[in-house]
Amino acid sequence: MSCKINPHILRYIEMVEQGKIRACEEQHLLASHVRRCFETEPIYTDDEQLEHYLKLARYFPFERVFEWQAFYIGLHDCTYWKDTGMPRWPDGLCLIGRGAGKDGTIALESLCLMSPYNNIRGYDVDICANNEEQAMRPLEDALEVMEDPENTRKLKRFFYWNKVKIECLKTKSTMKGRTNSPKGKDGLRSGIVIFNEIHQYENYDNINVFTTGLGKKKHPRRSYFTTNGDVRDGPLDDLINTAEDILRGGEADNGLLPFICKLNQKKDVHDPQNWEMANPSLPYLPNLMEEIKKEYAEWKKAPQRLPAFMTKRMNIPESKNTISVTSPENIGATNRPLPDLTGWSCVLGIDYTKVTDFASVNAHFRKGDDRFDINHSWLCLNSKDIPRIKPDWRDWERRKLLTVVDDVEIHPDRIAACVADLARKYNVLGLALDDYRHALLMNALKQVGFDAADHKNVKLVRPSDIMKIYPVIDSCFANQFFTWGDNTVLRWGASNTKLVPASARAKKAAGDDAGNYVFGKIEQKSRKTDPFMALVHSMVLEPLLGNGGKLATPEIQVYTY
Repeated sequence: MSCKINPHILRYIEMVEQGKIRACEEQHLLASHVRRCFETEPIYTDDEQLEHYLKLARYFPFERVFEWQAFYIGLHDCTYWKDTGMPRWPDGLCLIGRGAGKDGTIALESLCLMSPYNNIRGYDVDICANNEEQAMRPLEDALEVMEDPENTRKLKRFFYWNKVKIECLKTKSTMKGRTNSPKGKDGLRSGIVIFNEIHQYENYDNINVFTTGLGKKKHPRRSYFTTNGDVRDGPLDDLINTAEDILRGGEADNGLLPFICKLNQKKDVHDPQNWEMANPSLPYLPNLMEEIKKEYAEWKKAPQRLPAFMTKRMNIPESKNTISVTSPENIGATNRPLPDLTGWSCVLGIDYTKVTDFASVNAHFRKGDDRFDINHSWLCLNSKDIPRIKPDWRDWERRKLLTVVDDVEIHPDRIAACVADLARKYNVLGLALDDYRHALLMNALKQVGFDAADHKNVKLVRPSDIMKIYPVIDSCFANQFFTWGDNTVLRWGASNTKLVPASARAKKAAGDDAGNYVFGKIEQKSRKTDPFMALVHSMVLEPLLGNGGKLATPEIQVYTY
């Protein structure tokens, strides 16, 4: 089976394939994916509808509709299954560099779907964002179209508008901007929900409220328009991971059109011709090109002063005002299945700030260069920081990555019981924890055979110890030697951690050949580092593992009960 590809869609595909524009790997993979779908599936593009949609752009102050815009609108809004007439790609992810025309594209798509050319009565467009400015900007772009003296007289025959909404008189479809408060949103009857800058969402609370109204109208759709951002392990990362599974892993797209524009790697930024990988509008926007050149020069001199240049212009995330432990790609690469570690030797690490807050235990394994970690955490419901924790920690509890403690504190016996359980399953060679926290756990750990004084199997970690192990951790990230399984809590903890220059005293204690950094919190209350610091503490004892696996021989006497 082979279905004709609309000329607007085909033009962009061929531009990517033939190198007429520099496109990232994801765009090349998407072009192949779309071709394959038209070759093997009973789908079609409503050519007449797409032409009408694109002609609506004449009311906008666009010099032209860019090829990528026609490609996205053609697939997302005008391509259907032949048998059911349902949209082939009802969900669209458009990850694109700042300045590409995202808000104008949202405004154009909104008017298209409200118009009689969509021919669905009451097809409401709800534009959702974390703040009023982002929610209203596409609406304001559309209002400028309506209030342009050259357009007003004609468009009044088809639309009514005020400062907060636009309504199509024939279809009774409305366009509104919605902020992130879920209050009062349960009554929505959206035709399409458009999320503007989804990178700011830390969980699914508002997304779920906005999207539960879908399905009440024919042809429900979702659009996610965004640059990249600083929030990790949130909805945007989930969407990107899903897109990667579709484009690279061959998984069914389930109706998601994964339109991702970014640099392939950080070093691509040093060639200005590569910038259109992240922003395919750039060849047509000389003023924007000059502005980005200025930003690049400033960023190159002092990257820490302009982290948004890479994160939002090039869609390569960089942490703001901090030195990250490693790149998001390296943290994401840890999400590989753990092998069967039964009978292996390991070392344990413990970290916590207060027993009334958060605590973590990490079991660290090694086989050659590869490192494997099993990590578990506890959250005390008495913690005052719980309202500040944005990720869905209840989901972590359901997945048994986190134990929620409904008590006045995380009692040391709970942590000790976990240590004892690990010691029964694996050959534990030693345990490490912060020197300053040992007193709280000392008695409980003694009961399960871990005693710094008698058994010598407990290491009290100092900053100089962390300095010594930092180069090893850095190398493991850089070479992607870490495997953590699908442990969102540990990845979250690593994303919350920054590098802090070590004190002169710690440098002296560690020796001249040690690293120059220790670890600190990016944010003190809402972004916990305990899961990752438990891993760091365990790695202080990594020399005990030798080359790892089942053959390591302990150099210290270990007692387990």
